[in-house]
Order: sequence, then structure tokens, then C-alpha cells
Amino acid sequence: MPMPSTRETISPTASRPNAVRADEQALHDFVQRHPGLMVLTGAGVSTDCGIPDYRDARGEWKRSPPVQHHAFMTSLATRQRYWARSLLGFRAIENARPGPAHRALAQLEAKGHVATLITQNVDGLHQHAGSRRVIDLHGRAEVVRCMSCGARRMRYHLHEELAARNPGWASLEAPVGPDGDADLEGLDFSTFKVLECTRCGGILKPDVVFFGDNVPPERVSTSLLALERASALLVIGSSLTVYSGYRFARHAAQEGKPIACLNLGRTRADDLYSLKIEAPVGQTLETLVQGLRYQPAMRA
Repeated sequence: MPMPSTRETISPTASRPNAVRADEQALHDFVQRHPGLMVLTGAGVSTDCGIPDYRDARGEWKRSPPVQHHAFMTSLATRQRYWARSLLGFRAIENARPGPAHRALAQLEAKGHVATLITQNVDGLHQHAGSRRVIDLHGRAEVVRCMSCGARRMRYHLHEELAARNPGWASLEAPVGPDGDADLEGLDFSTFKVLECTRCGGILKPDVVFFGDNVPPERVSTSLLALERASALLVIGSSLTVYSGYRFARHAAQEGKPIACLNLGRTRADDLYSLKIEAPVGQTLETLVQGLRYQPAMRA
């Protein structure tokens, strides 16, 4: 695997007053040198919107690991616990609005600097901010799918029915977690009534890739094709701990494409970057947009 010959890491601190300026300039120069970027985003772009992330600056879990795909599909008790917690936790996604990072990335696309945006997030905020060329690697949380017949419905309709069938649960309070979860503990979830598909009676699941499941192959191939056409890769707000995102950094390195990263904390691909910037994501991207000129979009 080709390795970057040099790597620059910039971490703004109070003791280095010129570091922020150097930080912004380094990212500006990278984007300007590589028109037609692929951007890969993670939870760090949505934390300003009130949606918590999974990991700390060291890449360690901040809370208990999320529900696993196999457990959800094989255990009624797991599904009862999941949907009860989701009644509270999904409000963070449902009520979220695009933040500075989402708006800045939409402007970067409009200015011709971003060719494709792949997001590991399931909140849909990139599209709400105006980004058009988005691949939702892990799906969208506001859609529910039957795992037997494939029927889809909007999640807020399902939550209305869940709340009606389970009086009192929706009025509980609990700290929200990532991806529509909540830290609701110490209750008897065995009384919680889950809903089945009205068409075939199958298991209903958010149309997202749970931990332990695989990203659909066609989504991966579409993303890799977009990466092949891109001039470089910019990773934003992701630790890349999960392979589904890390694979793109690894593939870019194998192809000799330049890779930059804007993220607070360690990532799995730290040895692959030619530039790593540790700075607040939203503020840094806003400054970047202000300094960049229009770049005609690259032809595929």
C-alpha cells in the first residue's frame, strides 16, 4: 500500500496563536489543489445539531455498544428494548436541523469542489442542507423497512402507532444517544408492544445498516466507482473505526490518491493521510468556504 511521503498534522492550541491560520490555509490549499473531491463524513459533522456521536477522541466507546443486527433479528426482547428506547431517542434526529458543517459542505458542492459525498450518518442532514450528490452508506433512519417483503414506511408514522399502543412510554425521559437511541434502563421492556408489517407480518427494522450487518454490495460498488473518479479523499468527522468507512481510505491509499482528514481525535487511518487537521469541524469548514473560489465541476 503506498504511504504518504510526508504528513502534516495541525492541532490549534491557545499557546500557538498562528496555528489556526495555518490550519485553515492547509485545508484551503488541499481543496484548491484537488478539484472534484470525494468527501467522507461521520458523526462529527452532526454533533453540533444535538445528535451524539459514538466514540471519544481516542476512538473508544462513550456508552454501551449499539444494538447488533443478529440480536435484533432473532430476539423479540431485543426489538422490544430497541423500539421503546427509540420512542425517546429518535426525537434528536427528527428535530435536528443542518448545522454549519452540513451547510458548508453543500456550498462546497455548489462551488464545484465536491464531486461526491459519502456519509456514514443516517440523519439525512446533508440532503436537508442542500447537498445533492450524497451516498447514504448506512441508509436513512427516518425510513422503516419490512425485512421479509421489503415494504417501506415513514418512521414517524410507526412511532405514532407505537406510542398509541404503549401508553406512557413516550412521556418518559432519558438521555439521547447516537442514531436515535436513548439510555432508558431499569424498566421491564417485556410489556412493550412492537409492530409487525401490516402486509406480511414480517419484522420491521429501520432502513439502516446495524452493527454486525453489511453495507449492500451495490452501494459499496457505487461508492468505490465515485472514489475512482475523484481527485482526492477528504475525511471529516469520522474515526473510521468501522470498516465500512475505513475501506475508502484504504482504497484511496492503494490508488495513490491524496487523503486529508479533519477530525478531533484519533482515527483508524491516521497513517494514510498526507494532511490531518484536528480542529472544530463546523467552524473550520465555514472558514474554508469563505476563502475558496468557484471551481467548475469536473466531468465524469
